[in-house]
Amino acid sequence: MDAANRRGGETTSVERFAGDRDPLRRTDGTCAIAIVAKASAPGRTKTRLVPPLTFEQAAALNTTFLQDMAGNLLSAGDHAAITGYVAFAPTGSEAFFHDTLPPDIGLINACLPSLGDCLVHTLNEIFARGHAAAVVLNSDSPTLPTALLVETAAVLAQPGERAVLGPCTDGGYYLLGLKTMHRRLFEDITWGTELVAAQTLERAREVKLDVHLLPPWYDVDDVEGLRRLRGELESARAHRAELGRLAPYYPTATATILRSLAAGTLIGDRPEDVRQLPHRSA
Repeated sequence: MDAANRRGGETTSVERFAGDRDPLRRTDGTCAIAIVAKASAPGRTKTRLVPPLTFEQAAALNTTFLQDMAGNLLSAGDHAAITGYVAFAPTGSEAFFHDTLPPDIGLINACLPSLGDCLVHTLNEIFARGHAAAVVLNSDSPTLPTALLVETAAVLAQPGERAVLGPCTDGGYYLLGLKTMHRRLFEDITWGTELVAAQTLERAREVKLDVHLLPPWYDVDDVEGLRRLRGELESARAHRAELGRLAPYYPTATATILRSLAAGTLIGDRPEDVRQLPHRSA
């Protein structure tokens, strides 16, 4: 999960409006999963993908990631009692999310100074809305297997106190789910480093909280992740059956935009393919 440069503040009428997008949403007994996301803007989202992408292409890719992550949540909702949200920033970007996402995805204004503050606020807001379990999910793992979201909801529905953690291959985590709030899990964490998942597990041990670990997955926040995504999309359909429950979700919107980009723009398989591309300024 990326930390955004966010500003805190009191709850506003805009925030209440964002929460009222879906006044009839089912909450009792459901597991709410909130994608933590920033509105797409050239030069402000997915900038570590520039180059080989342009700022405009990186922002467009951020949009398709959000669309596919939301689609994945809705697919998981066909198999478990899951309600989908987006915890968004910056304040004032509600229209972008209304236009980009299906109406079944609710909105939570999570524009706060740090990633830790954002996650704590989002989880507290989910519990305040009456959900039985609360989960925060990254916005840049568009091929995350749907089965892992279903597993998360199933584990959190079992009796007894526990958390669910989905570690990223880079040392962070793509998912954290709770049945009750444990603020300690977000304290003394060096956000944005390869230590985040390990430190979170250590905090869980401190408060004697059992943690159900999901299989590691990757996020697409740099060129290496983009290269892996491209390779996964090329083989996903052919090998889906043999992968079983860990078959990647097929992100249709993301696959479409990657195919539409010029061949010379996308990264190749050799490091020099990236180095030879010109750097672009904002």
